[in-house]
This record gives sequence, C-alpha cells and structure tokens, in this order.
Amino acid sequence: MSHCAYCTQRKGKRPCPALAGLICSQCCGEHRIVRVSCPADCVYLESGSDYQQKRLAVQFMPVRREFYRELTELGDKKAVALFNLVEVVVFGYFHSRRDGQDAEIVAALQALRRTLSPLHVPAGPMPVFAEHLKKEYDTFKKQNPQDIADTSSAPEILDRAIAFVSRFSGTDFQSQRFLGGLIGYVRAYHPEIAEHLAKQREPGHIILPGQQFMPPPAPEPHTHGPGCHHH
Repeated sequence: MSHCAYCTQRKGKRPCPALAGLICSQCCGEHRIVRVSCPADCVYLESGSDYQQKRLAVQFMPVRREFYRELTELGDKKAVALFNLVEVVVFGYFHSRRDGQDAEIVAALQALRRTLSPLHVPAGPMPVFAEHLKKEYDTFKKQNPQDIADTSSAPEILDRAIAFVSRFSGTDFQSQRFLGGLIGYVRAYHPEIAEHLAKQREPGHIILPGQQFMPPPAPEPHTHGPGCHHH
C-alpha cells in the first residue's frame, strides 16, 4: 500500500505534484497551501478550496449572527458599521488569494486598535494588510464621520472583534479558518456583494454594503400543526 507522502500513516489516494507522491484526502484538505506548496495548476486546489469555504460558511453564519447581536447591544449602529467595514475590507483584499492567514487579520485589528487608542502605544511598522485596513477606515471615517465608531468606542469593539476572529480561527498558528468562513459566507449568502467587491480595485474607495450585509435574523421556532406544510 502506498502511504500518504505527508502523514505517512493513511493511504495516499491523490497525486500530489508538490510532494512528488500520493497524498491522502485529509492531508490534502487540511494542509494545502498552508504547509504544502501547491502549484497553481493542481486539479484539487480550486475544488477543494470551494468545498472548504462552503462547509465553513455554514458554521460561520450562526456565530457571526451572534457576534452582530453582541455588537448591537454594545454600541448600536456605529459598532456594527466598524466590524462590517472590517469584513468588507478583508473580503476585498483576500478573496482571490490562497496564501492569506487569520493571523494577518488579527494583527491588522490589533494595529488599528493601537492607532485608535487614546493612549499612545509605541509599535513597529504596520504589516501590509494592517496599513490597508487603516487606510480604508480613515477614508470611510472622513466621508461618514457620524456612521462609524471612533476613538471613544472603537478600542473596545476591536478587542471583541479580535477575540471573535481568534475563537473561530482556532489554535492552529497558520489557520485560514476565519478567512475561509467569511469568504465562503459572503459568496454563498451575499453573491451580489461578493461580485461587487471582487470588481472593486481602487483602494480607499470601499463602498460599505450596510444593512444588506447584515446577518439574517434567527429563524422563529416552528410548531408542527394542521396549518403547516410539513405533513
């Protein structure tokens, strides 16, 4: 039996050009791009990524809805608008990249929090995505000063956002779980927004989708009875 070239435990079933051998489907799904340097023309790359995103989107939707409920209670529309902007910027920046990692999102949120903190916190140069997120925030804040959280409330909101992203991401240092969940969610449940953001190229001109990007309400409890259509 030919063992998986990655784990050497399970049976290898898929030819892996990066490992010059066979890889099991579990290792292919878990480690592609992150730990295996997959070539762009690998036949399993796109279909596997799409499947993972769709699977994660289903898991992401209810926890995202709960987080938006928490934000609404914390800071009303301005808190919601801040995280909504973060999601829009994340999708626009990472939707076509396979090498993005959740750690980049967390680092960018931490950097934005430092710049919006009333206390000066010395820090080194910002990572590339952190600079991009800060630029989009500044642009939106300048154009819509009354619609998004500012230095008075943004640090606490961003602390909660960091915790939310970290929880969904999990403990894997190179996790892409949050990115996969968010990108899969937008593509599955808001395809018109996904298409719009995919075409939007010029930085500093993010159009915040607003209420149409909000999570749908939780379904009402259903009791079977003579009037329902489940009989």
